[in-house]
Amino acid sequence: MKHIKWLAASVALAVSGAAVAGEWSATVTATSDYDFRGVTQTSQNPALQGSVDWAADNGLYVGAWASNVDFDDCCDESVELDVYAGFAGGAEDGLGYDVGLVYYTYPGADDLDYPEFWAGISYGMFDAKLWYSNDFFALDEDAYYIEGNATLPLPADFGLGLHLGYSDGNAFDRLPGFQSYFDYSIGVTKSLGHFDLELKWVDGSDWKDLNDQPGDVLSSDARVIFSVSTTFPWGGE
Repeated sequence: MKHIKWLAASVALAVSGAAVAGEWSATVTATSDYDFRGVTQTSQNPALQGSVDWAADNGLYVGAWASNVDFDDCCDESVELDVYAGFAGGAEDGLGYDVGLVYYTYPGADDLDYPEFWAGISYGMFDAKLWYSNDFFALDEDAYYIEGNATLPLPADFGLGLHLGYSDGNAFDRLPGFQSYFDYSIGVTKSLGHFDLELKWVDGSDWKDLNDQPGDVLSSDARVIFSVSTTFPWGGE
């Protein structure tokens, strides 16, 4: 709770000092599965997700994101609600950077809320990011996640998205049923008017303890995920 209070206070202070120089946006996404680092968060069932974001001209941004989740009988959870704040900058056609903090919450669930920091760099079509939590999923153990991504243009306004990630830390070294693991995805994107479509292959099965889970609860099995999203306000064509 102290983490979310600190984040809320920081966001309020930052927004109050720069509110006249920012823009709001909102995104709605429908997806066949909510994937988090190769692990399904909805038992491989569909998810409806939404976010509200504010970005200032100086690189500061804040937002909130929500999705339905399904961990079966774990913790009385049904919704994930995340709040975050970050700062991004750098040249549009050169080296960029992005740092921030996100706080994951699960309203009504038992002790799952936790903070995570990130720091990333980007250059052109490529980006890399390091995530770190000192209390991963409220387990009182730390964890980190390293990811690399590439977004490559294809003919006819299609795009190719490549992702590789690695999870490790004390949470994955000391707790029963946990293990460090790789995940990856390969996807094709397409924009149609105001809508963005993505079809991707996701595989987190290197986390072998989560392969072939009953009811697909927190399964890391390889699968195909399709999503459609749109961001408001809509601009002109």
